[in-house]
Amino acid sequence: MTLDARPLAVFDLDGTLADTAHRQRFLERRPRDWDGFFAAAPHDPPLARGVALALDSARECEVVYLTGRPERCRADTEAWLAAQGLPAGVLNMRRNDDRRPARRTKLDVLRRLARGRTVRMLVDDDELVCDEAEHAGFTVVRARWASTSAALKDAQEREGRT
Repeated sequence: MTLDARPLAVFDLDGTLADTAHRQRFLERRPRDWDGFFAAAPHDPPLARGVALALDSARECEVVYLTGRPERCRADTEAWLAAQGLPAGVLNMRRNDDRRPARRTKLDVLRRLARGRTVRMLVDDDELVCDEAEHAGFTVVRARWASTSAALKDAQEREGRT
């Protein structure tokens, strides 16, 4: 099977592959400290269950990453993925000025990916993203192996920041 013919396994980062617990404090203050939140991302510990699933998926699928992180975080994010030994893959990020809810931005990318390839699964921790993807007909693995704060969930939905 050629690389381009393999199905896609789409992985979220924050709360799925990366443990954001140490930086959620930046979102609990008013105003939220987005610069601090994203600046701390290179220090995220990996989430073992998510990393293992990505590595396992790479045996049959091309791994693709889909994050709500803004484009300005690309270099740090790519370095983090490589440092964790995660499979090489296309990294889809939010435009710096895009403040739509994660469930909208990620579904748009999933639909674009599905136009040219089979999407075998989406792995994400955001319940609203998972619900929307399932409603659209995608197979979803709900990443329930990390704890997320109410502030982070609110930021994903209302502020369109991650």
